[in-house]
Amino acid sequence: MATAQDVEQHVPIREGDYGERVATVEPGGVEYIALKERHGKPIDLFWTWLSPNLEFATVFVGVLGVAVFGLSFWETALAILIGSALGSLTHWVLSSWGPKFGVPMMVESRGAFGFLGNILPAGLNAFTGSIGWFIVNSVSGAFALLALVNLGPTWFWLGFLVIVVAQVLVATFGHNFIHLFERFALPLLGVVFILATVFIFSHANVGAAAAPGVNHFASFTLLLTATFGYAAGWNPYAADYTRYLPPTTSRQAVGFWAAMGVFVSCVVIELAGAALATVAGTKWGPTDIPTVQLAVAMPSWLYYLTLLCIAIGAVCANAINIYSGTMSLVAVGIREMGMTLKQRRAVLAVAAGVLGYLIGIIGQANVGPGSKYEYFLLLISYWIGCWLAVVLVDYWMRKGDYGDESIFYDTHNQRWQGFAAMAIGLAVSVYLFGNVYGVWVGPIPTGNPGIGDITFFVGFALTAVLYYVFQTVTRSQSAAAPIGSRA
Repeated sequence: MATAQDVEQHVPIREGDYGERVATVEPGGVEYIALKERHGKPIDLFWTWLSPNLEFATVFVGVLGVAVFGLSFWETALAILIGSALGSLTHWVLSSWGPKFGVPMMVESRGAFGFLGNILPAGLNAFTGSIGWFIVNSVSGAFALLALVNLGPTWFWLGFLVIVVAQVLVATFGHNFIHLFERFALPLLGVVFILATVFIFSHANVGAAAAPGVNHFASFTLLLTATFGYAAGWNPYAADYTRYLPPTTSRQAVGFWAAMGVFVSCVVIELAGAALATVAGTKWGPTDIPTVQLAVAMPSWLYYLTLLCIAIGAVCANAINIYSGTMSLVAVGIREMGMTLKQRRAVLAVAAGVLGYLIGIIGQANVGPGSKYEYFLLLISYWIGCWLAVVLVDYWMRKGDYGDESIFYDTHNQRWQGFAAMAIGLAVSVYLFGNVYGVWVGPIPTGNPGIGDITFFVGFALTAVLYYVFQTVTRSQSAAAPIGSRA
């Protein structure tokens, strides 16, 4: 069993002195965090994961259940609870690995996928975080900002620019500044969203029936997959925000507070969204601006405060998306380009901001019902489910022992098992069971529309079995990845 001191002799150590400073750009990139640099408490993770979900993208997940999938409020609530619980449970497990290994999540992923094979999940994570979530959150924040200052859609470019600059700035400063920003944003966001939730429920008709003719099971599985996709969307970032904690920190406490931050915020805010969709007078057509519907359910003073908090919440969410997304790009193996790791991470953060801004301006992305937002959530659940299967089974088979952790940085560590299992599991499950209307509907939901979307469950199970079989068959050849019993 390798000790932390042993590990430091076999892996690249993050450059520079950082400690608990916040008014400085975080040095390094995806290297191991030395013992002398470890700091923080498990409860810090509660607000780190609570604040990013206090935004309109979370509200809208609940809206989908009633306005798009046609479920009743109570059916929507059940799907929200189950989906959020599943995504939070996996977040618990992955977050607890951070203090133990001291490296980012997508670097840990190399243990199962190998250095080159890890390009598959790291690349997908970089795209969904730095581009996908970036646009979804930035657009909702920009529209909220414009409504707050009473500017029309022609000024979208300006509102979008303000949001983008703010979140890129926070992400560029790095780990400590992000933790601090999320903590200080929480009191305002928490109070305002609690008040907004109370007013929404006071105007809601939670007893309203489901839409006529709705297929309850199909709609339920679609929403369940979407709610899981939203909560589990944070999973590939989990260890990024726990790797600075001392290795002696209670892993149960780390997992608990990280999971509770995700679970509480997702459930409460998504339930508020489901209730908002039942309020008389709200409109959820593809041409309606979703954030404007809040005005129907609350007094004007609270409406404008909520708009402000939606803009701040977008920055909270995307600071995390950009920071972890750019680390995924570094983990993919982006070349030095004559820069240090710190410079590379900062340049990639700015580049992600510029690219996301241009795509958002060109596409004028719409996050309303009937748009591509619900499709995006489903697609996220597909690949994350298969990735989770590989990393969880790999950890279980090794009993958590990755030796001196040099496997995470060894460019000669090439493992086909993880890549093959994920690629096959993802391709087969999406081809047969995918149910993203307008993008791809597999033969099974086409012939059996009442099945809804169970792609995540099929993909997870198939990938887990494939990886176990591949690893078992080739275990004797895996000299670089011994099975051990590290506690």
